[in-house]
Amino acid sequence: MSAQEPWWRRVCRPLLPRGKGTLGLEAASTHLAASATRSARILRLVRRNRLSLASVAGGACLLMCAVAWGAPVAESPYANLSTFARALAHIELSYVSAVDQDKLVYGAIRGMVRTLDPHSDYLDPEEFRVLASDTRGRFGGIGVEIDVRDGWLTITAVFPGGPAQRANLRVGDRFVSIDGLRARDMPIEEAVRRMRGEPGTEVRIALRRTDEAAAIEATLVREIISVDAVEARVLEDRTVYVRLRVFQETTTRELADVLDRAAETLRDKGGVRGLLLDLRDNPGGLLDEAVSVADEFLEQGLIVSTRGRGGRELSTAGAKKSGTRPNWPMVVLVNGYTASAAEIVAGALHDHGRALIAGTRTFGKGSVQNIIELPDASALKLTIARYYTPSGRSIQAQGIEPDVLIEQAASPAIDRPGGYSEASLEGHLENEAQQRRDGAASSRELPRKAAAAAGEVPFPDDLQARLAHQTLRAIAMDRQQRQP
Repeated sequence: MSAQEPWWRRVCRPLLPRGKGTLGLEAASTHLAASATRSARILRLVRRNRLSLASVAGGACLLMCAVAWGAPVAESPYANLSTFARALAHIELSYVSAVDQDKLVYGAIRGMVRTLDPHSDYLDPEEFRVLASDTRGRFGGIGVEIDVRDGWLTITAVFPGGPAQRANLRVGDRFVSIDGLRARDMPIEEAVRRMRGEPGTEVRIALRRTDEAAAIEATLVREIISVDAVEARVLEDRTVYVRLRVFQETTTRELADVLDRAAETLRDKGGVRGLLLDLRDNPGGLLDEAVSVADEFLEQGLIVSTRGRGGRELSTAGAKKSGTRPNWPMVVLVNGYTASAAEIVAGALHDHGRALIAGTRTFGKGSVQNIIELPDASALKLTIARYYTPSGRSIQAQGIEPDVLIEQAASPAIDRPGGYSEASLEGHLENEAQQRRDGAASSRELPRKAAAAAGEVPFPDDLQARLAHQTLRAIAMDRQQRQP
């Protein structure tokens, strides 16, 4: 044996018996030598990402030994890594242009994670930065929230006072192009990245609207968008309307502030008569904020529980009596775009009998994603659990059925039967109970026309809100009549 013989040849020699069904020494030597270049590159990536070299080396040794002893490839959990390494080598060596290795690895991780379910994803450092700014409620952009609806990038919320609202963009508008690029097949992360940017810069968009044949084109100037999570107003009949747009870091604090101000305003006028909590078009957000919001109205009991693989309970969150709001009559308004954290709040208030649910069936996103930050400032958004309402009901791919069904006749593209929901997403998690509307109260449809209340008509262009408000008035009046 030559003194210059590679170390791996000396190590593997006693482990590589010759014979039928095994990999001979010379064949193994040739294979490993051909892998030297890409192995060096992989090690550089490993060092860059601060992974454990010991774990990588251990995995490599397991793979080499499995091959050496002629073990079937299927028996090794690392077998497919050799296929990945071979594909990576072919791309690096043979692709028509030079490639960015980081881009290749990021793409491979992204593709792997997206095979799991529609809500798991890999975020490169820039995408993770955008996500972090979203949860803080301040970013540079045009002032819209978007999601994929029936394959189209669709506006799900328009922030008041932003460029999009001034350009008359509406919920339900579908993007045709962004800066001249076709938006139909554009990943949502890329669309967000293209619409975000430095204040004062422009973005060109084209949209389709359900009731208009021609595309709508606009050039918008990006601004710093500060998102107020809560909108509120006190109505003439002493009821309070509160809309929660998103569950971000400031949501509970903003909600507490507006409720305190409303109670102070009405203190000398008989107090708060009822609360209409509007969760329509709320895509969710931070789980902790959803728990805190529900805790504002519940004195005790379970708010939400999460269960991971195999049904193992991971966590529970309960209500605390301290700081609970008075037991005002309460109606929660939902629709088909009420999702995730918003469904947690609606489910908890419903199961405890604290509020009546009005509107249409919710989206049905009953899974929990955890953000796992990686050493290079990228992150995994990984589905780790399903969440359950206090009654033990999973709403994954089912949603919450309202007590009072109120459809929004003025917006036919929203809440249509059989429309977009969690259950329509490819690869969605199945509901373990396999029973639709489990535990939900039977719905009853209110008449489409109702007499206007004396005085103001608070929601003249919003049928759902108007009928929900009238329902709240009826509940408040019934409670008042029952009092001794």
